Amino acid sequence: MTLGARTLLALSAMVALSACAAPTLDPGTDSPAVPITAPGSTAYGGPVGGLASEPGPAAASTAQAPATPGTPAAPATAGAARTPAPVTISFAGDVHFERHVAALLRRPDGLAELRPLLGAADISIVNLETSITTRGTAQPKQFTFRAPPSALDTLAAAGVDVVGMANNHAVDFGPVGLTDTLAAKDASPVPVIGIGTDAAAAFAPAVIDVRGTSVAVIASTQYPDFTARTFPAADGRPGVAVNVDNTRLVAAVRAARSRFDVVVVFLHWGTERQNCPDAAQFATAAALERAGADVIVGGHQHRVLGAGWLGRAYVGYGLGNFIWWLKTKTDADAASGVLTVEIDPALVAARAAIPRDRWPTLSPVVRSARYAPLTISAVDGIPRPAVAPAARLAAWEAARACTTLRGTP
Repeated sequence: MTLGARTLLALSAMVALSACAAPTLDPGTDSPAVPITAPGSTAYGGPVGGLASEPGPAAASTAQAPATPGTPAAPATAGAARTPAPVTISFAGDVHFERHVAALLRRPDGLAELRPLLGAADISIVNLETSITTRGTAQPKQFTFRAPPSALDTLAAAGVDVVGMANNHAVDFGPVGLTDTLAAKDASPVPVIGIGTDAAAAFAPAVIDVRGTSVAVIASTQYPDFTARTFPAADGRPGVAVNVDNTRLVAAVRAARSRFDVVVVFLHWGTERQNCPDAAQFATAAALERAGADVIVGGHQHRVLGAGWLGRAYVGYGLGNFIWWLKTKTDADAASGVLTVEIDPALVAARAAIPRDRWPTLSPVVRSARYAPLTISAVDGIPRPAVAPAARLAAWEAARACTTLRGTP
């Protein structure tokens, strides 16, 4: 599935939740959960045209052996109840269009070869690690990335449905670049999350209805760098969603949990080039699971880390690079992939009928996950099917050993 380039224009519907207090960075404050939906949808359960899954090649499966993304439920037989198709959500890591990778933006279909993979899921999410501007002043950082607004069209044409921009490169070209980025967000063909005109907008989820199941996706960065210190979104101040202190992010998750069926948190976190989660990741994953997140996935480390179940949530600690220049062309830098989780809508519906104080006793709604290993080309920056995928899958499974996560629900 994809919302499609230009076929469904994502709009921001800034409606503060009644359960939230006025936005503030003080502990205990709720962050408004603001739905971002496409025309033809509603924020609270209405249909979104074009959300039916499109056919595409299956990702390599793990031991969970889930169905291929986009595969419909088996036809109902006389007297038998129809099994609802799972809701599939795919995640990929860091994307930019620097140096030789900039050539991919010369055509709107520059990433068309990725569409069968990204477009196979009901919702596909990537991290766009660049300021969207052709102006501004490079900030005092080792690396500064930027791209024109057409980058969002190219990603949409590749099957991407939600773009996260809560990261350490989203404001690489200062206030002018930030102004341009927010304008590009407003005109984007797909929802852009994790950056906004203030904290309420930056922490607002994109909300997408998939066959009657509402999925809220929130983005935030935990990396305590120049961007997080200089351009954090706050009351009356634009910037990126930052959760060095988890208070506002936890409040945003709780607010989304009270209104939507499934809550996904897409994070920029961890320590660069480390193969295991750090202490802040462990603490944040536990806090978000307690707050009600169903899926907690992120990247930043330029490495693929382990994934699995934590309590009622599915956690992926590191997605690695995705569309990248590969300045250092090691095997670990080039290792990439797409992580896809499957959510059982029957379990989601059953949970909704049970008092919330009993939810901690329930099973996770994510019933399976699979990983499609890819390798980023040093020529054009595009990830393609990995050589020896079985070995890469085994390495992905083995990476769970240092996470304390479970391999099954």
